[in-house]
Amino acid sequence: MFRRLAHLIWGAEVDRALRPVLLVTLMGSLAGSSVWNFMGIWAVKEVGASSAQLSYGYLLMAAVGGVVGYGAGHLSDHFGRRRVILIGQGALAVYVLLFLGVGNHVWFGLGLMVGAAGLGAFGGSAGQAMVADLVPPERHEEAYASVRVAANLGVTMGPPIGSLFLLIGGWSLFFPCVSLLALTAWTLAFRYLPRRGAYAPEGPPERGSLRVILHDRTFRVFMLASVFAWVVYVAYETVLPISLVESHGVPSWAWGFLLIVNPILVTLFQLRLTRRVGGVPAARRWFVAMLLMGLPFLALGVSSLLPVIVLILVLFVIGEMLWVPVSQSAVAGLAPEDLRGAYMGAFGGTAAMGFALAPFMGFQVRSAAGDEAMWAAFAVVAVVAAVLGAYACRGVGRGRARTTGSAVLDA
Repeated sequence: MFRRLAHLIWGAEVDRALRPVLLVTLMGSLAGSSVWNFMGIWAVKEVGASSAQLSYGYLLMAAVGGVVGYGAGHLSDHFGRRRVILIGQGALAVYVLLFLGVGNHVWFGLGLMVGAAGLGAFGGSAGQAMVADLVPPERHEEAYASVRVAANLGVTMGPPIGSLFLLIGGWSLFFPCVSLLALTAWTLAFRYLPRRGAYAPEGPPERGSLRVILHDRTFRVFMLASVFAWVVYVAYETVLPISLVESHGVPSWAWGFLLIVNPILVTLFQLRLTRRVGGVPAARRWFVAMLLMGLPFLALGVSSLLPVIVLILVLFVIGEMLWVPVSQSAVAGLAPEDLRGAYMGAFGGTAAMGFALAPFMGFQVRSAAGDEAMWAAFAVVAVVAAVLGAYACRGVGRGRARTTGSAVLDA
């Protein structure tokens, strides 16, 4: 039965070496999503944080997550992916229990949220680098698509589980149960994650990662493109629901039903789509992905009927499914083998910047010029991301050769 279910979700057998990562990713994602979706509610309802205080908290969470992600990736290059993942997951399992002692201390509670974001990012870049350590380069994109499906399953199951914890015992039961989920993820990682992949570098790097990244022009362009791409993506998560409810008359409760379009499509079609378009150049897929993610929202200026909204969401998800594996595979292709974790960590920082910039930009433009102007601004951002990202993807092979050559010179 499990084999049939796995075949239904992934569409075919996945690499045996990748299966432990899928298992740990699924459980870690389930634990994370069971708590993160309720953090804002907890901060406002239980601790008494204002909207302004919460906004500062989210901004700091994004910044800390980006910095810690790079640092953890750098450490994983030197001390091993498995060790970094275990430290981050184990610390998070214990750390969650601190939320029980917050009481009405607003800034203490927000500080704990910021710290939790840092611990959550600690193993992320190491996990992404481990994927490239386990499978050959020609399988990177499909491998990252497989991992994303596992993560998406966890994101889909986590919120209902968190709701159940709250329903049964309130916040006093919620955090201990989340801690147990995180501990389960740590146990699975300890039991099944390999110490070293077949395609891992031979030893720790003998050079500083930051210097190499700063001198890697193609990767810098890719990082900039990724910031723009994340701004477009985060607009879907943070700005779209407010736009639909306030400007287009969609009931608040209806957004919850519209939101399931994304996880259902990703779960069922992510890996199938990745395999189907595998022969299309990465630069072309990135370009099309960005246009699909950013331009359809312009249709809201013409019509906000339900079929139009659903079509917009479907086009966005198709673009998202093209974009995510291409971007992760591109980082793995640009990164020198000995600095793979640091590159993945630096790439993770672009997501933090997107989460910080998208709501700020969107709401500022919306307040000054209206809803249509806001979506026009995001469309421009999408076009810029498409051009920059396509350019960087064309240089993936050259980037790897150049960084390998710099390793020889540094040695």
